[in-house]
Amino acid sequence: MANPFRPIRIFFGETVQELKKTAWPTRTELRDSTIVVFVATLILGAYVALADFAVYNWIQLITAWVRG
Repeated sequence: MANPFRPIRIFFGETVQELKKTAWPTRTELRDSTIVVFVATLILGAYVALADFAVYNWIQLITAWVRG
């Protein structure tokens, strides 16, 4: 009977080999990329919040005109 765990062991062995070939970022590159992601997230979040606020107020205005 074949060992049922052999394919799993092979998979993890190949995964480790591939990770050793990977070009990992330097600490500076990682820090700079993290800052870019945070800034982009803040900008996108501000844009979405502003757009949501504007659409909400626009709908409230239209609803007030229709009702009244």
